[in-house]
Amino acid sequence: MRAILTALILGVGIVNLLPVIGALSSERLHSLYGVAIGDPNLAILMRHRAVLFAIVGALLVASAFAPALRPVAFAAGFVSMGSFIALALQVGDYNPALRRIVMIDVVASIALLIAVILDRRDPSSGF
Repeated sequence: MRAILTALILGVGIVNLLPVIGALSSERLHSLYGVAIGDPNLAILMRHRAVLFAIVGALLVASAFAPALRPVAFAAGFVSMGSFIALALQVGDYNPALRRIVMIDVVASIALLIAVILDRRDPSSGF
């Protein structure tokens, strides 16, 4: 069960780490989101967003090996992915690239929920 828990947390962490490539350039952001980033102000905001995703992803990855970090990592993961899903559904009419990310975040959120349940069942987890 611990191996499954660790794998779930690592998987969700990696999903949150992958967008960090967007911090490298506006072209990378375009490939991720299918949105042209022509305005330098928007480029700064979006590239910073990629760095914030990396922080959440790194926290999740670290929590796979440091159970004391899990409550904060789980909360950060749910807030990050849940808010993106909620905003996408609220605004609607998003492109296929964002639709793919919404679906990935839904699956990752379910995986994170399963990880929370498994973690709560393990008395040695420290949660």
